[in-house]
Amino acid sequence: MATESEETALRASRGPVALGLLAALGLVLFCGFVALGTWQVYRRAWKLDLIARVDARVHAPPTAVPDVGQWPRVSAQADEYRHVRVAGTFLHDRQALVWASSALGNGYWVLTPLRLDDGSTVLVNRGFVQADWCGRDGRCALQPTGPTRVTGLLRISETRVFLRHNDPAHDRWYARDVQAIAAARGLQRVAPFFIDEDAAAGADGQGDQPVGGLTVISFPNNHLSYLITWYLLALMVLAAATYVARDERRLRRAWRAANKPA
Repeated sequence: MATESEETALRASRGPVALGLLAALGLVLFCGFVALGTWQVYRRAWKLDLIARVDARVHAPPTAVPDVGQWPRVSAQADEYRHVRVAGTFLHDRQALVWASSALGNGYWVLTPLRLDDGSTVLVNRGFVQADWCGRDGRCALQPTGPTRVTGLLRISETRVFLRHNDPAHDRWYARDVQAIAAARGLQRVAPFFIDEDAAAGADGQGDQPVGGLTVISFPNNHLSYLITWYLLALMVLAAATYVARDERRLRRAWRAANKPA
């Protein structure tokens, strides 16, 4: 006759349905975690390649800005942060001040249209100014005048920023939306991108405004921690499956011992 402890072991053993469900659940979780970890491996490789390509663009010698015929092919993947050069004449009376939070505090980006020789226009982010610059309207800053050469980083037009929306009717700008600013300023043949102008030679951010060269280039790269997390979860599922298998084997041994003929 089986003792009380042997009967407890017998009652605790798992049936085939329960074992089948546990095995199916474990297999799904294990495969899912492995797939997510492997996906993060590829994502990390892609992000590292992106960072390398952008770094090469930023530090490369400036090349000619895309002309009108190239505008339809300009994309964030292929062109953003390219170091470019362009020549034209600033239209200071049509510039826009876009709210900004920078390393120098809160203020505005000064986006000024640059009229090119072919009649097209490129918006240039000349840099950061304090909130009280030129009495807020910026009409006192009319330099430089005449033909001007600009170098900087090509940026793709923004359509919105977090929790903020442009209000063209009241001349309040939060996103550097090229098309919206162009429409509000009556500009034609405007490039679908803008240029973050380089810092002026010898500028330290404490002198004349606008202060250029403040482009923040940051690509969050947490993929290594993510892939480690997913693979660890897969290992935990494997460890749990091993525990269940050993526990089931122990229970079955106890059952056989309890039912062994005298």
